[in-house]
Amino acid sequence: MTLATLAVSQTADVLVRAVARELAAAGIETPRVDAEILVAHAAGVSRGDLQHAALLGRPVLADQDQVDRLRGLATSRAERLPLQHLTGTAPFRHVELEVGPGVFVPRPETEVVAQVAVDEALRVVAERGSVVVVDLCTGSGAIAVAIAQEVPQAQVHAVELDAAAHAWALRNVDRLAPGVTLVRGDARTALTALDGRCDVVVSNPPYVPTGAVPKDREVAEHDPAVALYGLGADGLEVPRGVTRAAARLLVPGGLYVMEHAEVQDAGARQMVDATGDFEGIHTRPDLTGRPRMVVARRSSARIVEDSSS
Repeated sequence: MTLATLAVSQTADVLVRAVARELAAAGIETPRVDAEILVAHAAGVSRGDLQHAALLGRPVLADQDQVDRLRGLATSRAERLPLQHLTGTAPFRHVELEVGPGVFVPRPETEVVAQVAVDEALRVVAERGSVVVVDLCTGSGAIAVAIAQEVPQAQVHAVELDAAAHAWALRNVDRLAPGVTLVRGDARTALTALDGRCDVVVSNPPYVPTGAVPKDREVAEHDPAVALYGLGADGLEVPRGVTRAAARLLVPGGLYVMEHAEVQDAGARQMVDATGDFEGIHTRPDLTGRPRMVVARRSSARIVEDSSS
């Protein structure tokens, strides 16, 4: 069976298998999962409902319009358009974010970065009842929204420079976490009113080195360059500015966590250490064990030095 022969009368399992074959032939790494998501989206049902219909041998498409919609979605995915652009949503921890052209699609790796920030925010709340968290280079607003939902006592601020990404972040904040203060501005210089008052600074900044091309076509061809490339030969020029901003924003002992590529762990630690403002600098892994984030605390000794000079 091919996409051309899809029909309303076909069962959910037949539809999923047909779409999965097309996606597998196109080199999609998760053809069955993507096929289920696309069939469910075309039919206007949840993935769970689709799987239930497949087990019972039932059809899920209501009319020819839905057949044509599924055919178009499957064709676009086979052409390597991001799945999240086709559905308009991306799961991140406990929320469904709205995403599309012009914004970086949040990845599962970043959920672990968010967890470090959430854990620290919860620890601070347990100690004193409130916490101030800043998400620099927020993109779709993923980390900021997750923290606001999982730590209701948190005062969350998020910064995004790019106009298109900021628009997506605004949609997600308004819908999912209206208490988040979203600022359009340069992460390196924004939020000066919060200098020395923040307990947690978290960031997933651009960090791909200039000249490097991401191996996934969906990333290389569809994620915005401004969200990918960190500038400089090592890709850490933008992260250096973000790190200096974190040093400026954090209270003594405040936590900084920043995502980076797995080959940048040593460079990221050196970058944070070079500021002279952090201690306890170390690397933490993602869910697959790869080194994907640098974590450090704002040095109390450095702040005492600054205040006495």
